[in-house]
Amino acid sequence: MHLDVKILIASLVAFFTTFYLERFWIRAATNMGLVGKDMNKPNRPKVAEAGGIWVLIGISFGILTFEALFVYINKSFYRSADIFALVVTLLLSGFLGFIDDLMGWKKGLPVWSRIVFLFPIALPLMVIKAGVSTMELPFIGVVNFGLFYPLLIVPIGILGAANAFNMLAGFNGLEAGMGLLLLFFTSIYAFEKSLELTLVSSVIGMASLISFLYYNKYPARVFPGNALTYGIGAYYASLVVLDDFQKFGVTLFLLYFIEFALFIRGLKDGIYKENFAKIDDKGLLYPPYPKSYSLTHVTIKLINKIKGRGAKEYEVVFTILLFQIIVGIATLLVFR
Repeated sequence: MHLDVKILIASLVAFFTTFYLERFWIRAATNMGLVGKDMNKPNRPKVAEAGGIWVLIGISFGILTFEALFVYINKSFYRSADIFALVVTLLLSGFLGFIDDLMGWKKGLPVWSRIVFLFPIALPLMVIKAGVSTMELPFIGVVNFGLFYPLLIVPIGILGAANAFNMLAGFNGLEAGMGLLLLFFTSIYAFEKSLELTLVSSVIGMASLISFLYYNKYPARVFPGNALTYGIGAYYASLVVLDDFQKFGVTLFLLYFIEFALFIRGLKDGIYKENFAKIDDKGLLYPPYPKSYSLTHVTIKLINKIKGRGAKEYEVVFTILLFQIIVGIATLLVFR
């Protein structure tokens, strides 16, 4: 069986696992009262929470299916240590996010405990001593970090990516759409550079996210929650470490560095920002603060200025995704 057939089968497993579990979850979560208000709509409809956990389950099933095809057909393992470290990292980060989701928005885990509990999710990569300890730093040159790389730099990278991906959120389809684009451009880079594990994992991740977007696109029937944002952030960082493409990975993550800078700007002004907008009775969105403390705020102001009216929620999402497409194309051109 050719590699592309294995990828196709594994991706279909990921897609349909997510699709059917998500449908069940929306009904179950609604019946249990595990719902949240859709803050960017005038009537604040209630939507099923924490649906992102099933994206991670779908990805995990897909990746394990890919490994199983090698074991049972090729009679050999395919990078089994890396595969299992990737899956365990994904599930650990998703589990923490899911617990946070169950405890409720603004009532979940304190920020300090999220950082403390997120740190051990890198343990699977630390155990297998993932990545290459030699890195080229600007103005310094090549540096060999030795054991500091798997034991310190890798956990910091996983923690940072999971938290950063969680910051740009709050609009229907935004988190899943950004994850889809990150993995899409990563898959193109992986194909060009023959990074097989990253290519396989990116395509499987894309399949699960596409399935989720069927339910999460505007108007959303389910929210992704921290399970998805922590999980996809950690998943992306894990691929960067396992196949050693830090320069490309960090550059593709540019919008999240901008988001973090805007967040710090808010803290300096004494504001712990929310991404949600002010909304009128027509469902048009306006900036929630005089200054911009998130890319969502910047985008709303931009649309207000161009359109001469409030922004629609899907316009905000499409614009930010367009920003990511521009960053993705530029990153591919720089590192091809």
